[in-house]
Amino acid sequence: MRQTLICLVTAATITSAAFVAVSTSRDAADGLTPARGVVFHDANGNGSMDTGEKGLADVRVSNGVAIVKTDADGRYEIGVDDDTIIFVIKPTGWRTPISENQIPRFYYIHKPKGSPPLKYQGVAPTGDLPASIDFAMYPQKEPEQFKAILFGDPQPRNQKEIDYIAHDVIEELVGTDASFGVTLGDILFDDLSLFEAQARSIALLGIPWYNVIGNHDINYDAPNDSISDETFERHFGPAYYSFDHGPVHFIVLDDIEWHVAEGKSKGSYRGGFGAKQIEFVKKDLSLIPDDQLVVLLMHIPLDEVHDRHGLYRLIEQRPFCMSVSGHTHYHQHRMITREDGWMGPEPHHHIVNVTVSGSWWSGTPDERGIPHTICKDGTPNGYSIISFDGAAYRLDYKAAGRPADYQMQLDAPEVVAAVDVAASVVTANVFNGTQKSVIEMRVGSGDWIKMSTTSRPDPTYLRVYDFEQSVTEKPWLKLPAPGNSSHLWEATLPAGLAPGSHLVEVRATNVSGKTYTGRRIVRVTK
Repeated sequence: MRQTLICLVTAATITSAAFVAVSTSRDAADGLTPARGVVFHDANGNGSMDTGEKGLADVRVSNGVAIVKTDADGRYEIGVDDDTIIFVIKPTGWRTPISENQIPRFYYIHKPKGSPPLKYQGVAPTGDLPASIDFAMYPQKEPEQFKAILFGDPQPRNQKEIDYIAHDVIEELVGTDASFGVTLGDILFDDLSLFEAQARSIALLGIPWYNVIGNHDINYDAPNDSISDETFERHFGPAYYSFDHGPVHFIVLDDIEWHVAEGKSKGSYRGGFGAKQIEFVKKDLSLIPDDQLVVLLMHIPLDEVHDRHGLYRLIEQRPFCMSVSGHTHYHQHRMITREDGWMGPEPHHHIVNVTVSGSWWSGTPDERGIPHTICKDGTPNGYSIISFDGAAYRLDYKAAGRPADYQMQLDAPEVVAAVDVAASVVTANVFNGTQKSVIEMRVGSGDWIKMSTTSRPDPTYLRVYDFEQSVTEKPWLKLPAPGNSSHLWEATLPAGLAPGSHLVEVRATNVSGKTYTGRRIVRVTK
């Protein structure tokens, strides 16, 4: 059995009379062959359906477009062609098999002839369609409250940078109480031979790990989009899928559209879903109650995808829906509104997640030999932890290698003359700040004053960038040019400060009422 087959394939013959929610005549008209199997409770954990083990009813199974439900005995039937991945949509309270690298094995790849020749190996030939494609399931507790870890763009070029990830992020997360984790694309930086090494490192966390495909995770020698995911599929299965955990429904999306123009040897990508995937999402959401939180996980930010409005129509009337992406290498909360063609009663909350690699592992190394790799908006590299409670959620930013309460960077003059105090600006880069954050400042025991939002480059990043630019022969990767930050606040120092040292405090209160504090000392001279 190939390592990528995570379901039991038996020689059992199952008649089609018992199947539900199937249109075999449509499958035949579409040139599809019926695939059959059973979803069952693997009570003894041996991966096989044995006598006395029960099939699970009403479990959703998909071929990437259609979705069927298992009957009372756990049986299903669904159409396939010669390039189909059948996958089970994990229901709440159950888990699928997990590989030794903690990758959920919820799918069966049907590619009788395998992938075409590519630089990086795709799927080996799977041969004839098995008589029964069965999915083992195991019960697990999934409370209303749980956490998930979100990695944006770890993007290692080589084993050295995989080691950066291990020391900068993985080591501090060992022992996490998160239920699972997700990498939001750009798992690697073009060298797809490193998928296994990267997965082995993350697997040390001991929790299931889902993966989103990114633009650096595709086969660049593929002649078209349908073949560009072959190596990703070999390691992780379908490029888009969905699953339930606790009270939340997650949809993992592939928004990388690969295109090679006629007569050209090199291709390019853009943000796109495609009609087939949108049809899957439509059918998937039709089975999800309106009061269930839906979380969309993707790589390119939603409002940068060219055919996003088709997805908008499917989610904009749902009262509980949010989305998360990576790709940009900065951290931002975006509210998608009517200006972008959104027609929902409330703006859609989209989070562009901080990246593990920061600015692509660039900048001067620290004492561990790991680049500081600050993002161009002044955000330290890191990850997010998203907490769920029913239909409510909260996203917490975590800087790699820093305490959990390191949530802002303050910038102020080191020393200022008394006559210039009232013109001296204090800037607070609140990394996870949103439009609803309340940011306040005080000096000493003075009154708290509200700081104002501003959009400009982070002054701390500017200084680091300018210094590193001044080094003519850099033994490190060059930082990207500064960009405007979406989470900067500023205020001037109060007039009348006497000469001496003064403590400046900034407190940031988020929409959940959680407060973080930053401090900086400013000297005032005569």
